[in-house]
Amino acid sequence: MSTPRSLELPDRVRSGTIKTSRGTFAALEARPARGVCERWPAVLLPGFTGSKEDFLPVLQSLAASGRRVVAVDMRGQYESQEAPDLDGYRPDSLAADVTAIVARIADGEAGVHLLGHSFGGLVARDAMLAGPAAIGSLTLLGSGPARIGGVRAEILRATLAWLDAGTEPGIADRDRLRRSIEQLWDERLGPQAEADGVPGNIIAFLRRRTLRNCPLGLIAMGSYLLNCPDRTAELAELRSARFLVVYGENDDAWPPPVQDAMARRLRAQRVCIPGAAHSPAVEAPETTAGTLTAFWNEAERTELRLRTGAGRQSGPAAPTASATASATAPATASATAADPPPGPG
Repeated sequence: MSTPRSLELPDRVRSGTIKTSRGTFAALEARPARGVCERWPAVLLPGFTGSKEDFLPVLQSLAASGRRVVAVDMRGQYESQEAPDLDGYRPDSLAADVTAIVARIADGEAGVHLLGHSFGGLVARDAMLAGPAAIGSLTLLGSGPARIGGVRAEILRATLAWLDAGTEPGIADRDRLRRSIEQLWDERLGPQAEADGVPGNIIAFLRRRTLRNCPLGLIAMGSYLLNCPDRTAELAELRSARFLVVYGENDDAWPPPVQDAMARRLRAQRVCIPGAAHSPAVEAPETTAGTLTAFWNEAERTELRLRTGAGRQSGPAAPTASATASATAPATASATAADPPPGPG
């Protein structure tokens, strides 16, 4: 899980909700200081066991360039509504939720920048493939092409086995699973956070978030992380799409070479954040915010050029920002060193 270093809301960040055709979702929203949103808005999706608070370090910086930025809890995460059953956490259901959120945030805008961190990247990808939606660009932050592997996969697999959820847990199992998750926190995750020197107020938040996550959602999301298919080829067929792949040089969920190879297949811009691990928004917020702002601004400029050109002439569309991105080595941003985050994802 990502571990925020502060829970204080910046001056221009507010807590609220996003009401959509598929329900209400908890959100943190940032707006530019001058109050005028001149650029496309952005929607940020957290990872497995994460929440909107994972983006607190970057929200205000992202909004400063003149855009509305909204980080949400997906269905069943922390402060958002739970699904009535396991079907509400299927990948296509979560993708439909994201599509509804994007449509609500777009509100007549030409496009919305969609970003997914880790598991959130898998959902964002599925939402873009489901279309149609007002998704102007897709950023995969510390998110790979398919299932996770390595130590994180082993930890997640052991955790699901320890919960003893069975193959099809239902409503009747929810309370039992909540008690099991509370036991897991009190016996393993909490003591580990203390041993890692996490401040007391952050530990209290992490415990509260863990226990408020829907256990059925955690099981369904965890299972998808372990069995997710590779849909990179499908994404690559979206010729007009604009992609950015960003990862920490020490990412231990999807190794950097795996994410770099995915970016090549997508013909995407890609940036490696030095000193960061699986949560660049927490570990290197200034570098991450600068990288996102530069990509989003260029995506909007490219769209404007395409529209202007389409108004003057017909014929094949000009290449997009992602199609003309470097296909050699990834860009490297400057960042300060940071400890890798605890948790499986």
